[in-house]
Amino acid sequence: MTAIYIYAFLCVLFAGIVRGFSGFAFAFIVVISLSFVLPPATIVPAVFLLEVAAGLHLLPSIWKSIHWQSIRIMAAFAILFTPLGVYVLTNVPEEPMKLALAVFGVIAAAVLLSGYQLKRMPTSAETAATGAAAGLLNGAFGIGGPPIIVFFLGSPLALEAGRASIVAAFIVMDIAALGALFAFDLYNSESLVLSGLTLPALIIGVYIGTRMVGRLSESTARRAILVILLAMSLATGAKSLMALI
Repeated sequence: MTAIYIYAFLCVLFAGIVRGFSGFAFAFIVVISLSFVLPPATIVPAVFLLEVAAGLHLLPSIWKSIHWQSIRIMAAFAILFTPLGVYVLTNVPEEPMKLALAVFGVIAAAVLLSGYQLKRMPTSAETAATGAAAGLLNGAFGIGGPPIIVFFLGSPLALEAGRASIVAAFIVMDIAALGALFAFDLYNSESLVLSGLTLPALIIGVYIGTRMVGRLSESTARRAILVILLAMSLATGAKSLMALI
């Protein structure tokens, strides 16, 4: 088990660096990478604790830039659909869950790599659908970010407002997920130990990542990260598929 925790520490450290540098992909990297060695039901609760810790301290600095009109609708539907995702996490066996996670990872990485952009601000119905999808995926896999990222970074909003709104959406979804996970009694000693042991890696990683801003090409780094995530998702899917055959 010690080797697994060392591996988890290194994964969270890398994910923290990416989060500090680019502002996204923390949960995506941690969940996909740890799914090689741990079940999703152990990983997801730990990731939510780490995500909330990573996001709350940013809230005062981004408050004025948040696009509240979208966030209100999106957050409401994300909160409504999160318990459904947690129910899936609780009731689907480990290997099928990992396979579903891998399929979602491949689709999400491919969409983000495509650079898809909207020509207008989404309607209220589209905003609600994005929130519902994010809540469902967040509860089930701990990765509700891709729909939110595509929504805001692909919209005509200014980059600062888009990033601030992404962070705000993540915080709301993760707090909602924490409540749902407690309601389903999914927090166990393994998840709590995992989050406690890897919290220092998150803090160190975010510190390193913020120091890298401006020193690397952000677009090139994002594409490299997404290619890595795509490869990891394919490997996870192949491993789970072999276990099911």
